[in-house]
Amino acid sequence: MDAKPSFSQRWDAYKPTKGLMVMGVIAGAIAATAVGFGWGGWVTGGTARSMVDNASISARSELVAAICVDRFKALSDAPAQLVTLKAMQAWDRGSFIEKGGWAAMPDKSEPTKIEAKLCADQLAAL
Repeated sequence: MDAKPSFSQRWDAYKPTKGLMVMGVIAGAIAATAVGFGWGGWVTGGTARSMVDNASISARSELVAAICVDRFKALSDAPAQLVTLKAMQAWDRGSFIEKGGWAAMPDKSEPTKIEAKLCADQLAAL
């Protein structure tokens, strides 16, 4: 009676060809790249630079807004100005901060609208 070889015996006896091995390596590289960029969080150098630039702009804006809030609070008439700010519509608050000059930094002549809006939002939340 001829016994069928077991799986481990067949596995040990298997000898793949060079072409099949090359195709396996290429398929593995493609799969690893697809998984890495799709789910692994890999990004290209350009995307990484863009993410860093956006993060630095956002951090600077948040810092300027925090300084603006401190400058605003240091005013002698801060409570009255805060009441005026809160009475305004949300879209007018940024221009109020810009006109007051609280968000202006020494390295720039005028604050950006984003920084003034962040400052106004933080002040309105007080």
